[in-house]
Amino acid sequence: MIDLLPASPLRDLDQLLTSLELVAPLFDAIPGVVFFIKDANARYALVNQTLVQRCGCKEKQQIVGLTAEQVFPARFGPLYTAQDRRVLADGRQLSDQLELHLYYGNQPIWCLTHKIALRDHQGAIIGLAGISRDLQTLQTTHPAYQKLVEVDAYIRQHFARSITLQELTAIAGLSIAQLERHCKRIFQLTPRQMIHKARLGEASRLLREDLSITEIALRCGYTDHSAFSRQFKALTGVSPSQYRDAQQQK
Repeated sequence: MIDLLPASPLRDLDQLLTSLELVAPLFDAIPGVVFFIKDANARYALVNQTLVQRCGCKEKQQIVGLTAEQVFPARFGPLYTAQDRRVLADGRQLSDQLELHLYYGNQPIWCLTHKIALRDHQGAIIGLAGISRDLQTLQTTHPAYQKLVEVDAYIRQHFARSITLQELTAIAGLSIAQLERHCKRIFQLTPRQMIHKARLGEASRLLREDLSITEIALRCGYTDHSAFSRQFKALTGVSPSQYRDAQQQK
């Protein structure tokens, strides 16, 4: 991976932004990837064109200086900002967080989100950098691809009940360690994330219909309403009812 951060210790966020001016257009050219840098107050300091477009804006300056709470719909923005503030508060890195993102005028998009705290030369947190990468490209040339396609098909057919890793390893003819390694390489997800994605993908579809949330939970393999709501909020940032309300407002 190319290190885009300055070789010398950072004095402040402005130094970092200045150092990225020449390569910033590259971030605009990466398809399916949202890139951003935020200051210590969780305000956008640098964004790429993908984020601008998905927020329904035309210019980067419409977003720079604002928090996610000010950019995204009222039901979702505060939750994204709260995530930023947790990273800024303790410097904890967010890695491979499977999320269902909701953008203005777009269908829901599954992403893997990464966020890291940015520190100055004294170790103080001065901002954060993050990317959200769409889950689209499959590694179809991988030797284990066909086996993993069968695993994926099995998950999508049986997600309404409990699925064990032992079932999946039997289908693939792999050990648990091999299964997890190949799933990450081909689908960019762990087997557990694949199950969550199948369940929550169906749940997001059913929430557009006239079904109770308890019924949707049972249809998607959850034992009760609360377990479903916790998992749904963990992956989307909103509760099932909030998601339903947002879809109805489109």
